[in-house]
Amino acid sequence: MSLDTVEISSLHHNLVMQRIGGARRWFLLLILISFPSVAFAASPSGSITDRSVSWPTIDQWQRVLFLQDYNTRVVLFGVAVLGAAAGLVGSFTLLRKRALLADALAHASLPGIALAFMVAGGLGMNAKSVPVLLSGATVSGLLGVGLVLLVRSQTKLKEDAGLGIALSVFFGAGIALLGVVQQMETGRAAGLEGFIYGKTASMNANDARLIALASCVAIIGCLLLFKEFKLLCFDENFAGSRGMPVLALDLSLMSLVVLVTIVGLQAVGLILVVALFVTPAAAARFWTERLWVVAWLSAFLGSLGGLVGGAASALMPRLPSGAMIVLASTALFTFSMFFGSARGVLIRWLRRAHVNRRIRRQHLLRGLYEILELEDPHTTPHNHPAVPIEQLLEIRSWSRTQLQRTLASAEREQLVNRQADSIRLTRAGYVQAARLTRDHRLWELYLITHADTAPSRVDRDADRIEHVLEPELIDELEHLLQQQPVRIPVPANPHGVIPSGEQS
Repeated sequence: MSLDTVEISSLHHNLVMQRIGGARRWFLLLILISFPSVAFAASPSGSITDRSVSWPTIDQWQRVLFLQDYNTRVVLFGVAVLGAAAGLVGSFTLLRKRALLADALAHASLPGIALAFMVAGGLGMNAKSVPVLLSGATVSGLLGVGLVLLVRSQTKLKEDAGLGIALSVFFGAGIALLGVVQQMETGRAAGLEGFIYGKTASMNANDARLIALASCVAIIGCLLLFKEFKLLCFDENFAGSRGMPVLALDLSLMSLVVLVTIVGLQAVGLILVVALFVTPAAAARFWTERLWVVAWLSAFLGSLGGLVGGAASALMPRLPSGAMIVLASTALFTFSMFFGSARGVLIRWLRRAHVNRRIRRQHLLRGLYEILELEDPHTTPHNHPAVPIEQLLEIRSWSRTQLQRTLASAEREQLVNRQADSIRLTRAGYVQAARLTRDHRLWELYLITHADTAPSRVDRDADRIEHVLEPELIDELEHLLQQQPVRIPVPANPHGVIPSGEQS
């Protein structure tokens, strides 16, 4: 058998094994998905009132993932556009420090829903009509907005107090009116509690169109007033000085909140609708510092949370749809909080660790330079001795382990060369050490001569600021101390080398 034949046979064998391995992985995945449905499925003799949750079957996964059911397509479309609109509007309310505005308005809409049901029933209309109920919720929500603005403008109370008053008063009135509705002949079958907890599964095409229309109005409104809303969120006094109608813009933003809140009642309910505004916007803040990116990323995360939560509700119909949407948004928020590229916990930890390593490396270089300066003030980058490690430990409050880590970091930057029990600065390390020592002592001289700081305290104060000194500030220090930038040497140490036991 030739060598080429052996290679082809070996290659064919590897391809076959890869296919078998891939088939095994897919087979194991199908087993993992289908096992809970077998293990937790309800028994045939179970009661019809059993509310336990069973894991979806493979057929249910396929029907939801491929949008085979008409009702699933309608529901997912409705919650997706609602999440996008709520996330976009919520990015402005979060920056406006009105994160709980949607919560107050949602609770304020409850008496309007109950009154609309009673009035429509008294007039012989369809009291369960969604447009009728949402119209009452809109009127009641606008009254809640008016109460918040009234409390803020006519009293010395802050806006959060106005939100709390509107929330409690209107929600209390709504609960009382719901009690009246329950006593009516048609009240028990009214289904008004769906507006409290949400009833996404009952959404039909007309409801989805209404949500899409309201969401499009909110998105277009944010696009048209994006520049004005941006200025309003960051500095309303400056916006007023530019001649912008601050009150009208404020009312416009609140109106968009009312619009999205009202149409969102059917999806997640008035208790959880605030999560559609706050959670995506808060999650987007972990990824960027630019407002337009925050706004559109918030819209995307809101839409994604609605899709995931709506799909989970379709897979497990016995779980509340509103709660599933909120939990999906919370999962996205948790991921953003830990892994966000701008403010995430992980990136902040990495940045802090990087800054701490840089500070320790600078302290190492300055400590080495000060030791060399004590032994021979005329050392040069090309001619200077090595410094014993024990001598460095005497003037820096470091443990031996911490010093070894700092030395390893400085070696990677080619700033020092480590020998058996000593350290020697490279040429680049010596130049950087001299610059750091110079900047440190310039700041010390400034504190002593211009800030009346005691020489015994000046080293600790200089340590806090030396790592952020910019070249422009160094030039100003040189000018204040009446020294020439080009000719200035490293100033003498105004307080001597402080042993590690006396450092803070």
